[in-house]
Amino acid sequence: MSGTRTESDKLGEILLPEDCLYGIQTARAVKNFDLGFRPVHPELIRALAIVKKAAVSAWLQLETDPRRKEMWTAAVSACDRILEGGIPDAFPVDALQGGAGTSTHMNVNEAIANLTLRILGEKPGNYAVVHPLDDINRGQSTNDVFPTALRIAAIRLLRRLSDECASLQQSLQEKENAFDGIRKLGRTEWMDAVPITLGEEFGAFAQAISRDRWRLYKVEERLRQTNLGGTAVGTGTNASKKYIFRVTELLQELTGIGLARAEYPMDLTQNNDVFVEVSGLLKALAVNLMKISGDLRRMNSGPKGGLGEIHLQDLQAGSTIMPGKVNPVIPEMVTQTAIRVMANDTAISTAAASGEFELNAFLPLIADSLLESLSLLAGSVRIFRERCIRTLEPCPERCLELLDSSYAFATKYVPLLGYDRVEEIIRRSGGDAASARREMERISANVSRK
Repeated sequence: MSGTRTESDKLGEILLPEDCLYGIQTARAVKNFDLGFRPVHPELIRALAIVKKAAVSAWLQLETDPRRKEMWTAAVSACDRILEGGIPDAFPVDALQGGAGTSTHMNVNEAIANLTLRILGEKPGNYAVVHPLDDINRGQSTNDVFPTALRIAAIRLLRRLSDECASLQQSLQEKENAFDGIRKLGRTEWMDAVPITLGEEFGAFAQAISRDRWRLYKVEERLRQTNLGGTAVGTGTNASKKYIFRVTELLQELTGIGLARAEYPMDLTQNNDVFVEVSGLLKALAVNLMKISGDLRRMNSGPKGGLGEIHLQDLQAGSTIMPGKVNPVIPEMVTQTAIRVMANDTAISTAAASGEFELNAFLPLIADSLLESLSLLAGSVRIFRERCIRTLEPCPERCLELLDSSYAFATKYVPLLGYDRVEEIIRRSGGDAASARREMERISANVSRK
């Protein structure tokens, strides 16, 4: 059975398990923010480890003392251990926390320091050899590390989502082509309108997703600027010029992303409008997904008492009391995802507007909400494509039946007969669309001969 170790700070002492990879600052944060909500998003932890690897690699390259070089080399290996995903228990801090992300940043600093100590053959907590702040956090601040990591995490998830949107667009276009010859009733405000094809309906869906895909692709440009090296408020306090330039170059190499240091790092330290912009585009995608899902649910309604123009694949029993009932569960899931993304957009906007002076204390909420939205949408779009769009089937007979029983044909007679005359014929037909059609054809033929 392992023993314990004691760590101390100006607030007192805390007893920790001997082999624990986090330290006193993380332990205090776990106690202070014991919400039971959820831990920090794993993509953010990964991105923080990448930023830290760039930082310690920069110091390794700038170091001249051989003994210190050994420490920096071990720190690089420690970052690699985190990136390999082998120590998830080292990051227990709740996603929602005070301090602009300081607790999560301290957690990562302590984990890297203690992993470095292990690699060097030392015991965790021996900070005289490797210190979480003096060494692992050298030339850095939460205020440049955390937002830089968030940008990296957001770009990675954004690319995944953009690819999923491209695949969804393709599936919708395949349905557009396959359903091109299926005539159906178009509706406006839930009322019979004019004839369209089922292919045209899916073509419109594809166009909406195409716009979302393009918007998400373009917004990455704004995420590529970072304030890394700006430290506390963007002025670069306690960071050498050599380190600032080298760490940015290394971060580009490690991520494979065209990151660049902002011309005015203080701006990126203060202002989080780029995350609001990204969230707004995610909301636009959510709006389109919710609209498309709603249309599919309604076209699938029935099977006897609804529209029944398409059939969504049966996936699971839909009721504990009504045998045979099957629900459109995938569009319903997509709708709920969309609602959550819209709610997250409100949270992100409110948090970003609540920053004061040189920093925004509410960046953890922005990070959690943004990364959740990106993750939810990527998963939702994939499932929507695989288990709904690709597998749905048209019901051509039902489409034609509803079209033929409506007055959707009437609009084409207006240029020849006039709006009022067509409306009068419809009124006199008493709901018999076929007789109204015959009368309009007869009158039109007479008018044409004249």
